[in-house]
Amino acid sequence: MELGGGGPAAGPGQGALGRGGLEFLQHTAGSLLSNYGWYILLAAVAIYLLIQKISQSLAARPSSQPGAADAAVEPDVVVRRQEALAAARLRMQEELNAQAERYKEKQRQLEEEKRRQKIAMWESMQEGKSYKGNLKLNQQEVESGASTSSAVPKSKPNKKPLRGGGYNPLSGEGGGTCSWRPGRRGPSAGG
Repeated sequence: MELGGGGPAAGPGQGALGRGGLEFLQHTAGSLLSNYGWYILLAAVAIYLLIQKISQSLAARPSSQPGAADAAVEPDVVVRRQEALAAARLRMQEELNAQAERYKEKQRQLEEEKRRQKIAMWESMQEGKSYKGNLKLNQQEVESGASTSSAVPKSKPNKKPLRGGGYNPLSGEGGGTCSWRPGRRGPSAGG
């Protein structure tokens, strides 16, 4: 393999192959750019913007040296935060338990009251009395006993009717400015 020997015979074959490959490469690259040029350009811009965003986020991230100092203090902060969270959960659970207990007590009282009413109704039915009227009297006695005041019950003031006796909504009178008118007859204008 001599560098200079046999040059004239080997030269034209290699040059023709090199020119043919170069023309093929130009043709392929030209058709690729003509068909997909905008897509390639947009992809290049997107990659550039992505690289810029990643580099900014890496620059904004604190370096590893100050993080080591924070790591020494962090367990104390974490322990305090967890203790505060546990205390808050305990308080909330105690409140929930107290509310549940109050609700149960209220339910027991309501059930006891219903039981008393049923017993009173049964007894009044056995005696042959009207149990509904008797029940209302019992409720009034309970309310008056609970109030423990000797105040006279207030009488209701005479109720005035909302409209006059001669009002008729279908007559068209007395309606004021508001009146109903039927719609226009004929085909609709909707088209």
